[in-house]
Amino acid sequence: MITKAEIEIHDSTNLFDVTKKFPGQLKEAYEIGSNISISLDVSGVKNIIITGLGGSAIGGDLLRSYLQYEINVPVLVNRNYHIPAYAGTGTLVICSSYSGDTEETISAYNDAKSKGCKIACISSGGKLTIMAENDGNYVVKVPRGYQPRCALAFSFITMLMLFVKLKLVDERNEQINRLIELMETRSAVYADFNAASNPAVNIAEHLHGRVPVIYSSNDLLDVVNLRWRGQFAENSKMLAFGNYFPELNHNEIVGWQENSEFLRNFALIYLLDREDNPRIIKRQKITKEILTPYRGIDIEIESEGTSKLERIFDLVYLGDWISIYLAVLNKTDPAPIEKINILKNKLMES
Repeated sequence: MITKAEIEIHDSTNLFDVTKKFPGQLKEAYEIGSNISISLDVSGVKNIIITGLGGSAIGGDLLRSYLQYEINVPVLVNRNYHIPAYAGTGTLVICSSYSGDTEETISAYNDAKSKGCKIACISSGGKLTIMAENDGNYVVKVPRGYQPRCALAFSFITMLMLFVKLKLVDERNEQINRLIELMETRSAVYADFNAASNPAVNIAEHLHGRVPVIYSSNDLLDVVNLRWRGQFAENSKMLAFGNYFPELNHNEIVGWQENSEFLRNFALIYLLDREDNPRIIKRQKITKEILTPYRGIDIEIESEGTSKLERIFDLVYLGDWISIYLAVLNKTDPAPIEKINILKNKLMES
């Protein structure tokens, strides 16, 4: 059972409260996005590259997934020091680095600049902002003070609004406002850790001591799947794995045959959406039947909401809360990312 005292002991930087206030962050990000004033001509853009890492990249992933059946140019999320060879004057590059000091993103920015790409940035400051402003490239400035993974509204909503301002997609004020309303409702439910009906607490308790394996369609929920794994790793300090339908039915499903003594510690999480392809829904059902004798437990979670935007964030936000409660159950602090910092310091030394 989770108590207020346990949360206070383990949550040193109050990520509980940061997560609770996510609806307010959405409002602030929407206001920043609404005030974007950019004159960049994208009429000749043939492709879009969003470059970033970690918490700064996940907003681009979500945007790519959300818009994939709407936007009429290909969108790639790049997690590397360089951008693809095809990038050039017909490419719009959006550099997303919350800190502004991510070395891979700075390198990719310079690569985009050398290739003559059109560039815009989203950042709270740092070297990237200085470089972009010196080069005359537009920067959407977001508030400092968050861990990048906790600044999802600033990496997603501002980027979505940038797309709107550039007339790459239609405006969606109503959808964003309804999203904020849904998140306010969810925040009240998930923050009440004493409620027996709190799904975030209940799922966390079922996952405690197990290895989560997350299965979803490779469509609307592919990035939700990725976000859950990232949040379990950074917040809960535990490994989680995942794969997508239909690809997992062509290989991974066979891998559940051996090592049964280990697989009993696995929790299979099925993320579902009502717009999943009917054949995917059938695959999910059959896969569950096949794998039931091997896994420890099954958990099915279906997204809720009237729009795709609401349903995506309905599951994203639930996963964020589960990861916080799992950290408390694991008796670990969700904030520190010690291993990442060690890696960065060693890279700086070299």
